[in-house]
Order: sequence, then C-alpha cells, then structure tokens
Amino acid sequence: MAFLKVVPLEKALEVIDSFPLEPEVERVPLGEALGRVLAEDIVSPINVPPFDRATVDGYAVRAEDTFMASESEPVRLKVIGEVNAGDSPDFELKPGESVYISTGAPLPKGADAVIQFEDVDRDGDEVIIYKPAYPGLGVMKAGADIPKGKLLLKKGTRLGFKETALLSAVGFAEVPVFRKPKVAVISTGNELVLPGEELKPGQIYDINGRAIADAVRELGGEAVFLGIAKDDRESLKALIEKGVECCDIVILSGGASGGIRDLTSSIIEELGEVKIHGIAIQPGKPTIIGLIDGKPVFGLPGYPTSCLTNFTLLVAPLLRRLIGRESEVRKVKKRLAHKVFSVKGRRQFLPVRIEGEKAVPILKGSGAVTSFIDADGFIEVPENVEILEAGEEVEVTFFG
Repeated sequence: MAFLKVVPLEKALEVIDSFPLEPEVERVPLGEALGRVLAEDIVSPINVPPFDRATVDGYAVRAEDTFMASESEPVRLKVIGEVNAGDSPDFELKPGESVYISTGAPLPKGADAVIQFEDVDRDGDEVIIYKPAYPGLGVMKAGADIPKGKLLLKKGTRLGFKETALLSAVGFAEVPVFRKPKVAVISTGNELVLPGEELKPGQIYDINGRAIADAVRELGGEAVFLGIAKDDRESLKALIEKGVECCDIVILSGGASGGIRDLTSSIIEELGEVKIHGIAIQPGKPTIIGLIDGKPVFGLPGYPTSCLTNFTLLVAPLLRRLIGRESEVRKVKKRLAHKVFSVKGRRQFLPVRIEGEKAVPILKGSGAVTSFIDADGFIEVPENVEILEAGEEVEVTFFG
C-alpha cells in the first residue's frame, strides 16, 4: 500500500468499527465486580424483605384485637413469647394474643401490626394497649422494598459500591459482566528510558507507556505494558508478535512517521495488513491502523499530546464498544477564551483547559509534555475553518 495515503477521520473510524472484535461476557464473583460493566439486565430473583417484618421493637398483634383500646379502657393481650431477628416463628397468633418482637424480625402468622414498646405497658404476661393499631402499623410487607421480578440494573451499568450493595441485597454471588479487553502497550524509540533509570545525554523518560496503559485501565480494559522497543527491526517485531500473542489489541507509540528509523508500518505489513497509514488530522497525521491475526494494531504518534488525542479519537471508542460503555463520551460546551488560528485544509484537534465557562487553548505544541498534562480535553477545528473567534462556542471532548 502507499505510505501515508491520508484518509479522513470518518474512514479510519469505519475501518476500526469493521474489525472482527465483539464484546464477550463472563461471570465474576460479586466481590470482584466493582468497576465492571453489566452485560445483562438484572431483575430481582426475590422479594426484599422476603417476609413481613417489624420496623420497630414492640409487640406484634392482630390489629382487630386493639380496635376498642383507649386511654380510659385499655386492651390487655396475653404475651405468649418473643421473636427476634433471624428467628423463624412456627406458631400463629390467636385472638387475644401478642408476642414481643424486635426490629427486623419476621411477623408470626396471624399478626398484622406492631405497636412500639414505648406506647404500651407490660404487666407480667400481659401487654396493656391504650390506642388502636391499624393493619400494617410498624410493619414492612414482603416485597415492599424490592418486589420479585423488578428491574434493578440495566445492561451497560458500571458497577459502583451502591450497585454491588443492591446485588448483594437480592442474593447475587456472581454477575454477568463484559470481559475486559486485554491491550498490549509498547513504546518505541532509542531515546526512551523507563522512569527510575538514569538519563543519559539525548534520552528522555517514557510518558506514553504509562499514559496509554492507565487510559486503558481507566476505561475498563486490562493493560499489559510490554516495554520499550528500540529502533531496530528485531526488537520491534518481537514485541509486536508478543502483543498479538497475549492480547486482543496492540498499541504502539512512536515509530509511525516516514523516517528511515520508523519500522512499524513495514513490520505490521509483514505480519498482517496495514489498513490505514495516515489520517487527515492534526496532530497525528502519520497514525497507523493495521490488523494481525484478526487483532487490531495501532501505531500512534510519539508526541504525548498527539498520542493521547489519537487514543481518545480512535482507540477509546473501540474499547468502549467492547466493554459496553459506548455512551460514556464526556463532552461539554464552553466559550473559547481567545482567538485561534488554524491551517485551512487540515482538521485540527486542539488541547484546551477548562476555566469556569471558558475553554483556554494550550498552544505549546504537541511535543510539550505539559500540553497534555495541562489540558482537560480538546476541541475540533474543521478543515474549512482558519479562525475561531474569542467567545465562540466550542465543544470540548474530555481526555479519560
């Protein structure tokens, strides 16, 4: 194929959408489900509470036995026992009987009200009642909180602690979730060293490996950082092959331009197929998208801002689709803080920082680490626009 045969962003997204990857479902223990995304609707298999229960400490009674009670002529009922939370009473209240009951305990058969103990007096094996009770007083009926069959959580819900608590309340020991796509992350370049190593003249610390891996994890995927490939064919090919073997998706940063030391495209072509090499956007024009053994391989630019912008535009939608979070793209409308000039004929994605109701362009260039660190997201400048005026409304797409 032709090197850097530039295509529109929409074409690149069509190619990515056509890749033979489909969401997969697995069941995981509830204790491991936090942060995962539900792959099915969840309905309650039980009533909550599963039985009529007392909401106060007091006396379970037949309400009709108390209808004639008053301060001047109280009703006396015989206390035949006690029911505590966790008990399973196997008797039935008969007319004229009551039972002491604690909060959360199941009502015995025949009882339909609970009078709290502060409102009665006790006299030996009798309770003295001074006002009528009505059916349902001091009682939570079975299913009043959650009826059996109720839709609790929808497919695509990301499970937080409230959702896992709800699942626990209805007895789920495990839940169906989308499997986390496994993503191999490879940095490339002789100039790169890992944080913690000594910097020699001409070297810089690798930022893209950490940024991409954690962006994958933040979205809900599983990132596997395979290290830094040197600018030689053997090193780069070995890591790409390892990534294809162990993971569902491979992401490389650097090594995507037309320089003689950039080998990514030719290695992907050797092992599989280069689908795209060049997208009509700035930054990130020399981005590579390929397929090896049915697995997508992305060659992203080396500059941090270019790399993470293109990750957000190209890779993040694929990851969201695989984990059931397609709708979770964070965008907001703001006013541009000052005038911006763009190159006509090139679709530009410009990093911005949010300050109140304004989007402040960051113009240090995509090679500056702080261009990405200081940015909350980016705005799109269409190819037919040369100037965006101060105060113009823009849509900010957030990183992460």
